[in-house]
Amino acid sequence: MNGPGAWRARLDLLGREVAKFGAVGALGTLVNFAVSNVLWHMTSLAAVRANIIATIVAIAFNYAGFRYFTYRDRDKSGRTKELTLFLAFSAVGLVIENGVLYAAIYGFGWDSSLQRNVFKFVGMGIATLFRFWSYRSWVFKALPARETVARAESFLEERPEPTDSQRTR
Repeated sequence: MNGPGAWRARLDLLGREVAKFGAVGALGTLVNFAVSNVLWHMTSLAAVRANIIATIVAIAFNYAGFRYFTYRDRDKSGRTKELTLFLAFSAVGLVIENGVLYAAIYGFGWDSSLQRNVFKFVGMGIATLFRFWSYRSWVFKALPARETVARAESFLEERPEPTDSQRTR
């Protein structure tokens, strides 16, 4: 099936996935910004070091959201591998996000509270694009089509056979 209906169905699925990813990501962003700003204003930690801590807290929050909300229907057979890949790709995202902040602060001297937040946001945006691609491609993989068909067939097999009186209606 490669007609317009198939393309529309694929786009619809992708749209729902992006919306769920965005909802979890938005909450994770709030967690990330809240933790980093608390650390920036309430501790003497260096800005990038505080931001790394905030990013790690958000990564933990996001894993729970992605696994149990966004990608709850995806393959769950290899949780150790899934978590390992999630952490590896999240670490790359952490480097992207904090690399942008590091360059702004230490490369250009942009270290006011507003500038930190702006460049944190820019870094998070770039890292989010990478994370979306890597999570959906490598971490939370879709179930193979034959498994989906087998699940659908097993659902149909579980229904009781209609009785003679139900067939004649």
